[in-house]
Amino acid sequence: MADPEKLVFMVTHGPAEPELATIPFVMAGAALASDVAVVMGFQADGVELLKAGVAETVVAPEFAPLAKLLADIRDLGGMLLVCGPCIKSRGIAAADLVQGAEVVAAGRFIAEITSATNVLTY
Repeated sequence: MADPEKLVFMVTHGPAEPELATIPFVMAGAALASDVAVVMGFQADGVELLKAGVAETVVAPEFAPLAKLLADIRDLGGMLLVCGPCIKSRGIAAADLVQGAEVVAAGRFIAEITSATNVLTY
């Protein structure tokens, strides 16, 4: 039996760029709805999107609100991995993150990336 397809979305844009921050969530939701496994990795300003309460403030024209997209991804089983050094440098504690977010180091990102069918960076 072939390994299931898996996409990794690396998110580097934060709330200051709502469209660029929203698009990977749209794509990840579409992949999950198509029975593709999804890992979302958050680095740089992208980590700010997973701070509790922030997604509710991000809305890009013509897209669903980020809070809804995030909820859909969690409900559909998407993984949310957050760069530990990136949150630390921004003064964000693991306890400040949304439910389901997992703080990881580079090694975990590499493991997910090397086992993925494809990797997209936003």
